[in-house]
Amino acid sequence: MFHWESTPLTGLSFLGMVIGAVVVLLIALAVVTYAIYFERKFIGWMQLRIGPNRVGPFGLFQSFADILKLLIKEDVIPDKADRIMFLLAPVIAFVPSFMVLAVIPFSSTHVFTAGLNVGVLYYLAISAITILGVVLGGWASNNKYSLIGGMRSAAQMISYEIPLGLSIVGVVLLSGSLNMNVIVAHQAKMWFIIPQIIGFVVFIIAGLAELNRTPFDLPEAESELVAGYHTEYSGFRFAFFMLTEYVYAFALAALATTLFLGGWSGPFLPSWLWFVIKTAAVIFFLFWVRATMPRMRGDQLMSFAWKVLIPVALFNLLLTGGLYLL
Repeated sequence: MFHWESTPLTGLSFLGMVIGAVVVLLIALAVVTYAIYFERKFIGWMQLRIGPNRVGPFGLFQSFADILKLLIKEDVIPDKADRIMFLLAPVIAFVPSFMVLAVIPFSSTHVFTAGLNVGVLYYLAISAITILGVVLGGWASNNKYSLIGGMRSAAQMISYEIPLGLSIVGVVLLSGSLNMNVIVAHQAKMWFIIPQIIGFVVFIIAGLAELNRTPFDLPEAESELVAGYHTEYSGFRFAFFMLTEYVYAFALAALATTLFLGGWSGPFLPSWLWFVIKTAAVIFFLFWVRATMPRMRGDQLMSFAWKVLIPVALFNLLLTGGLYLL
């Protein structure tokens, strides 16, 4: 039986939470910065190109240069855009992507993150808010390409939320808890990817669709919609949307590690290092899929969610429930 006690809120504990939030934000920004660099290098290698190699040794500072360029670019707001919604949309999209990291246990000491008893439910609920920022950004821009991209994204993200949530229910059944620390502790002897291999496959596919990444990148289809819901955005507001996508890639990989790959558990190495290795492996897989798979058609994308993923997720849930009773 695993039990995680909460401490009362005091001035010192509040200061600790603020420091923890800053540390997690810095970690997320560092991961995102070099994830972008690695993705560009890896896809370049897959396509027989060199990739970033000019700024810094081996191009290691290219992402910093790109971020600086976005920060100093002019912030353009279309004349006929809904100004307030246009300005708020990137913030509404980004803030939840950072908030979900608050319940991810990065190590066995649980430093900087919360042992929330409903951590899994918290993640699903908070991540769903990002849909509002994406739709608002597309609508407030007063641009037909942005609006179509926002509508596509809303339909896609809402549809794939269902199989994503169902794939996690099997893990919750096996662990008997929504607390991510307890879920990791229950995988001390066997990772949940073994009894929940079907759920893991559904989780990864639905997660790719939630991230709007290839082969589910229809909301940002450059050949059709210029840049999708953020066509009219520039400067640091555009950077917010890009940051949201990559922070969610990190968060999804961390969630997959926690729920299916034993989290920080592992022999010999420090717990945080095990977490880093497993999360990096999942992120590498996301990049590999982008370099390999073509984009799906819109009708294929929606029918795949409702006709394939959801029935498979329900079958996995039924199978897990039956085995649990036996």
